Amino acid sequence: MPRSRNTEGAIYMSMAMAGFSASDALSKSVVAYMNAGEIMFLRGLFTSLLVYLIARKMGALRSWRVVLQPIIILRIICEMFSAVTYITALGLMPIANASAILQSLPLIVTFGAALFFNEPVGWRRWSAILIGLLGVMIIIRPGPEGFTPAALLCVAAVLTTAGRDLATRSIDPEIPSLMITVITATSISFFGALLIPVLGGWQPVSATSLGHLLLASVLVLVGYQSVILAMRTGEISFVAPFRYTSLIFSSLLGFFFFAEVPDSWTLLGAAIVIASGLYTFYREAKRRVPPIAQESAPRSPV
Repeated sequence: MPRSRNTEGAIYMSMAMAGFSASDALSKSVVAYMNAGEIMFLRGLFTSLLVYLIARKMGALRSWRVVLQPIIILRIICEMFSAVTYITALGLMPIANASAILQSLPLIVTFGAALFFNEPVGWRRWSAILIGLLGVMIIIRPGPEGFTPAALLCVAAVLTTAGRDLATRSIDPEIPSLMITVITATSISFFGALLIPVLGGWQPVSATSLGHLLLASVLVLVGYQSVILAMRTGEISFVAPFRYTSLIFSSLLGFFFFAEVPDSWTLLGAAIVIASGLYTFYREAKRRVPPIAQESAPRSPV
């Protein structure tokens, strides 16, 4: 059976979350030795070189004048502030907590899709997304102590990432995804370079830190490309909830590399989030069944 565009978008989004989660873990491992600007500059530089070579080989490069398009400028600005706020937050709080806060993104993106693109969002999908958000809140278990600068930075990252994703949807489909990734990575590196003196200046980079950032840049490239493909393939309201898969990846990374074992509340919240994503997928599959097929399906005698 051929995959629907929404199914493909969900797969791309899951791939993006795996790439970003691993990259975040690597970035967090070096944030104690250099500031966010330096990390953005080096990681963005490596990513820019890699994606440029790939795009050139595949003939995906276009005139750099596309950068002047307002929607691409908006996407770049959102990406810049999303990167600096989230990387800074990673240095102030556990990666699992930061990732959990970021899971509120699908709700905001779905609201934006309904508001700006008039995408149909039924009450069942709204309910599934809200239940998934409840699962995230169980993981975070917010209290008065939860409103820290780090948490606020994560909220800022959520808002700017939502703006990035919505802007991506409006970009001319004739512009190759690789070209958008080249522009994004280059802009992130340039913005990071500007932030270095503001955030404390250049710090010496060890071979280990450089290796971590090089690997992180490869994973960021995977994430960039996958999230662009996801947002340009399926309906935003269907694809966005699959960001919740990053909870799975973050938990696995924490367990295998940092010996972090989630507590029972975190496991409960993650189960609710995963269940809501699976239900959203089920509703999409059912919605695509023709009405006549649904009427002619065998019914239970009860």
